[in-house]
Order: sequence, then C-alpha cells, then structure tokens
Amino acid sequence: MTSTPQRFPLTRVIGLALWLVLLILLSVWMGAQVPRWLPVQASSAAPLVDGLFGFETAVATFVFVGVVSVMAWVVLFNRAEKYDMSDAEPIEGNTTLEIIWTVIPLLLVMGIAAYTIQVNREIGLIGPMDHDHGPALASSASAAPPPGGEVQVIARQWSWEFRYPVAGVSSTELHLPLGRRLGLQLESRDVIHGFYVPAFRLKQQVIPGRSITLFLTPTREGRYRLRDSEYSGTWFAANQADVVVESEEAYQEWLRRASRLPLQPGLSDAAREYAQQRSGERSSGYATVEPAPPPLVNVPGSNTLPHDG
Repeated sequence: MTSTPQRFPLTRVIGLALWLVLLILLSVWMGAQVPRWLPVQASSAAPLVDGLFGFETAVATFVFVGVVSVMAWVVLFNRAEKYDMSDAEPIEGNTTLEIIWTVIPLLLVMGIAAYTIQVNREIGLIGPMDHDHGPALASSASAAPPPGGEVQVIARQWSWEFRYPVAGVSSTELHLPLGRRLGLQLESRDVIHGFYVPAFRLKQQVIPGRSITLFLTPTREGRYRLRDSEYSGTWFAANQADVVVESEEAYQEWLRRASRLPLQPGLSDAAREYAQQRSGERSSGYATVEPAPPPLVNVPGSNTLPHDG
C-alpha cells in the first residue's frame, strides 16, 4: 500500500496571509480614529496620551476581531457532522500550542508596558512631593510661592481656588500662559479630590496633607473645563472651574488687572445651593455636610461661559 503525498496547502496559507493583512489594516485604522473621539488637544501631554490610547485600541481591535473571526470560521465551516457525538481531539500536552498562547500575550503586555513607561517619562508630569504644608495653606496670596509650583491649586468641598503668590492674585478661574511649562501645587483642605482637565489629558488626585507638584505645558489657546474626577461628596459633580489658556502677554496683563481688584466671594455652586436649602428657597431630600465658604478671590470668573473641551 502506497501513501498519497500531502500537497502544500497553498490556498490556506494565502487565505491566512490575507486575513492577517486585513486584520492589521483594520487595527491600525481603529487606532488612528482615537483623536476624533476625544476633546481637543490643549497640552503637550495630549498627543502622547492619545498616541498611547490609539496603540492600546489597535492592540485590542487586533485581539478582539482576531478571536471573533476565528470563532466565526470554526462555527461556520468546521462544525461537527449531525449526530456526531464523539469528543474533539484533546490538545493537552501540546507544547507548541502552549508556548504560542503564552508568548503572544506576554509580548503584547510587555509592549504596552514599555510604551506606557516611555510616555510617562516624556510627559514628566509629577514633581517631588512635599508633606505637611498645613500652616502654609492658611497664609495669604501674597505669601512666598510654593516649592516647585507657580500656582497654588486648593481644592475644597466644593470649590477650586487658584493662587498666584508672586503676583498676589487669587481666583476661582485658572489662567495659564500658552506654550510655557509651569508647575501647579495641588493641595486639598478636606477630602481627596481629582484635578482633571480632559483637554489636557491630565488627571491627578489631590490628597489631604500632601502638596503635589503637577507640571504641564498648555499648547492651545481657549477656555477649557476643570472637573473633580473623584467622588468627594454631594456636590462633587458641580465642583468645576474654567481653565483659560492665553498668550504670555495676555496672561501677564490679566495678572496685573487682577491684582488691582478687591477681594470678593468666588464661585461655589455648592455654597449657593446650600444657602438656598437652609432658607427654604430650594428643597432637598438628602443629607449633606456643609460646604466650605466660597474663597475670597480677586477674580470670581464664570462657570457658565462656553468652553472648548
């Protein structure tokens, strides 16, 4: 009895190659769509973060579509015959297969980790942390600048205050110069808050008892939104403020004009609504802690103006 020589499965190899090419093209296209799904890029960190997110999206697309297409191919073209109750061929002990499904996920995870580390190094977001700044927090806006930061960012339940110690200015609206890297000194007076500006792609927890320096470089003029990304109590969703990015000249002019303005209560939707509840003007069916009084600032700003992201 002579055995029939097996023919090289050229058709299957070509089909597999075409499937891989289509899968790679689809994954790359999905990764390139990421910037369209997100707010405008307004800081030097935004393109780096979007690039990382796009890479992860491409990898996820490759894995998801690859697995689903193999499952569909098996279900449509490799089903068992009717009334075939036999077991499938066991794969236990297949060393080659175990090596393949171990090495591929390992390479993907290591690739994502290496890319993430590179992006974090390029952004250089966090400076050295200093602890126990309690007494300094109570000082006025004319005090010495905080170490490592040009602007003090103070979070409370539920308002934001921004102090410019060198210019002697305080505000509930954050102004930043375009194209200049500067440090924000993040501090919290009560609970954990989250400093999050979607257009900057930056988010940092603000922890009581710690002074955290966050470095950023705005790259696009406009008005953006700062949101509290941590659940910090009843009004945390309303704990928002505007971030204005303007030219260096406009920024310096704003500081000069603001330093001549008298102190007045800053924006605090929480304090305003709480006062309405206490007076009976606004009903409420839930208990809450009393919001911190609105900070006294030179520039209250506005939280109703349209913003870019």
